[in-house]
Amino acid sequence: MTDESTEINSEAVISEALGVIDGALARMMQRELVSTGEVADLLLDVRTLLTTESAALVEAPEPVTSDSI
Repeated sequence: MTDESTEINSEAVISEALGVIDGALARMMQRELVSTGEVADLLLDVRTLLTTESAALVEAPEPVTSDSI
């Protein structure tokens, strides 16, 4: 992967995470009370988005074989 495609993928991940945060904040701002469970779920959703996409961006190294030496 090139640096440019990695940057584009990173921007997409950040945009998606921001969308999740913005949507949850809009719903939560309309209420007086928000449970800690709901906040924890939101944080876990954002964390999952960021870690899953980051792991997908990392290319697996090619195995070293005796042919390549």
